[in-house]
Amino acid sequence: MLNVSIVGAGQTKFGRHDDYTLRELFALAAHEAIEDAGIAPKNVEAAFIGNLSADQFNRQTHIAPMMVDAAGMKGIPATKCEAACASSATALRAAILAVESGHHDVVMAAGVEKMTDLSTPGVIETLAMAADQPFEAEPGITFPGIFALLAVAHMAKYGTTKEQMAAVAVKNHANAVHNPLAQYQKEITLDQVLSARMVAWPLGLFDCSPITDGAAAVILTRNKLAKKFTDAPVKIKASAQANDTMDMCDRSDLTSLYSARTAAQLAYKQARIGPHDIDFAEVHDCFTIAEIIATEDLGFFSRGMGGQAVEQEYTALDGEFAINTSGGLKAKGHPVGATGVAQIIELYHQLRNEAGKRQVDKPNYGLAHNVGGSGATAVVHICERW
Repeated sequence: MLNVSIVGAGQTKFGRHDDYTLRELFALAAHEAIEDAGIAPKNVEAAFIGNLSADQFNRQTHIAPMMVDAAGMKGIPATKCEAACASSATALRAAILAVESGHHDVVMAAGVEKMTDLSTPGVIETLAMAADQPFEAEPGITFPGIFALLAVAHMAKYGTTKEQMAAVAVKNHANAVHNPLAQYQKEITLDQVLSARMVAWPLGLFDCSPITDGAAAVILTRNKLAKKFTDAPVKIKASAQANDTMDMCDRSDLTSLYSARTAAQLAYKQARIGPHDIDFAEVHDCFTIAEIIATEDLGFFSRGMGGQAVEQEYTALDGEFAINTSGGLKAKGHPVGATGVAQIIELYHQLRNEAGKRQVDKPNYGLAHNVGGSGATAVVHICERW
């Protein structure tokens, strides 16, 4: 088990930020995390920053030193981590290992992305760079098409329906109503989802996560130091990462992500618990089918039962097992480089009983599941109430 705790967290509102630059978004989240931990910028010894593609979105490379300088942390080692949509989950994992090694006492893990500087076609083209170029992107398939393939396979094998996928969107928008930092704080109906413009059958507009700007940051330290920063630290019990093939054509099963199953098994083993010890989870719902598959890969439900679970409101905020209490990527927003740390921040607030109207009843364990691309990377973290 790990010996690392979260002692501070900060996040910008997710959405479109025309009035802020990439570095300004990062500084906002970083300053909030530093203030929450009750420290000064000079007390942060290292920073690991998740970002998918500032070079394409913002025409800027070498962003790590720029970000920490903007946040008043000049001089510390700063490292950019990239793993597609799992970029900041890998940054968090690097930060955990930096503390666990004993090399640093206080470390920042963060993520930032400003996607709206590009047009929608430009964003789609940039995101497609996280797929296999010769076998997927160059022939013309984009991520909505890839996840549509997963949806069709799941429908054919298990009888999953469009209504069940639509129920994911309805649930997550309902949760986001109670999240002041969410991009969309408005409920939607099942009929709205089912009648929306088709993107890639069977996925319509409301089955897809949006284009988003935002940043998120957390401060980590070792457990024995945690109470010096806050009376309510949150322990990180497990951090696991696994990979799979980049291209879909080399996978034997399109109804599950091998990387996610493997990372989950490693995380449960490290935390010395099982899936049914988890009280709530933030999972990577870049598309509605992705949440259904995630809940099965994580062992919360049997294979093929994830769709029925959401349809029967088992995963609702007031259900027996709340999934994506923040609103998920679907409604909270998906600034790809910041998503992994933002998921951890939801765990942090839930385990400290700070989530307001979206608060889960007395949780002890929360899980975050972050996927890069179509599952070539998956990262699973488990956190525990102190």
